[in-house]
Amino acid sequence: MNATIGRVLADNGEWQCTHVLVTGNLGYIGVVLTPKLVSAGYDVLGLDVGYYQECNFGVVPNDDYRQIYKDVRDIEPDDLRGIDAIIHLAALSNDPTGELNPELTEEINCWASVRLARLARDAGVRRFIFSSSCSIYGQGESKTLTEEAPFHPVTAYARSKVKAEADIAALADDNFSPVFLRNATAYGLSPRLRFDLVVNNLTGWAYTTQQVRLMSNGEAWRPLVHVNDIVSAFLAALAAPREVIHNQAFNVGKDDGNYQIRNVAETVARIVPDCQVTYAAGASTDSRTYHVCFAKIQERLPGFKPAWNLEQGIRQLHDAFAGCGLPFEDFDGRKYTRLKQLRYLLDANCLDSELRWNKVETSVAAH
Repeated sequence: MNATIGRVLADNGEWQCTHVLVTGNLGYIGVVLTPKLVSAGYDVLGLDVGYYQECNFGVVPNDDYRQIYKDVRDIEPDDLRGIDAIIHLAALSNDPTGELNPELTEEINCWASVRLARLARDAGVRRFIFSSSCSIYGQGESKTLTEEAPFHPVTAYARSKVKAEADIAALADDNFSPVFLRNATAYGLSPRLRFDLVVNNLTGWAYTTQQVRLMSNGEAWRPLVHVNDIVSAFLAALAAPREVIHNQAFNVGKDDGNYQIRNVAETVARIVPDCQVTYAAGASTDSRTYHVCFAKIQERLPGFKPAWNLEQGIRQLHDAFAGCGLPFEDFDGRKYTRLKQLRYLLDANCLDSELRWNKVETSVAAH
């Protein structure tokens, strides 16, 4: 194990972690996080259903960790044997995907997550890091939404996160510590890139069409955080002493990362050459608007050091698109938009109506 990480964990006299399970490790955040965990000296087990295995943008890291291909709904106690901590990323991600089947979104994002947490507690897993979302604040009533702010979820995805947080928190005890990382809206480059995230989407429109195309009037507020900084938050939560994180929620982002969507569009237009901001016909108000405070994570988790800002992230994306000559057909295709990919798998009869593989292929592979 990495000497620095080992020393940080041992000095508090209580929390030592070696074996980490990452669910959803082959997704947008997971493929960035997993190599960082391996580099830090953790023994990593990945678990993923594999919906997006062919949706690569560049090279997906092939690190030294074990991999289970399994639906999160089907996790068994034996899968958790010897695990010290779980980082639970697996979910039907984002609002449009959540609306594909709201009942199924609740089953996967909420009930399967709670079941996993209960199995983890029973198996002796001591830390459970749940990937939540600032979208649970929904229609925020103030411009400084702390972790104590009321929830106003307006989508199935956000409602599933609210319910999961509450039920997992109820499982906390002297030996089982859940922690809830409420990520701001992610952006930035990943080998499993997504164009259904606002900054990535607007930058993709700008590069491929010379138009920064807004589907709303752009007045809504949204907190933004680079995927690399989300990874930093998970690493910090994993290493922190129990008393810092036990049954706590943390908004993940930074205070100067709150933007109105129109300001994001203007920033993209300033950075990407020869493009302009345009509005779709009938562009309306987005009911999802929230301006979030990130003081708690800065104060309580000193290991979290966000290093990216919006301008850097847009330039990173633009340089990557220019480097591969990203065509509009790829930007607008299925591979980088979660809902389109799931619909493709459903239409091809690869998945059934419950989003289970029609031909079950559960295997363990060494990477």
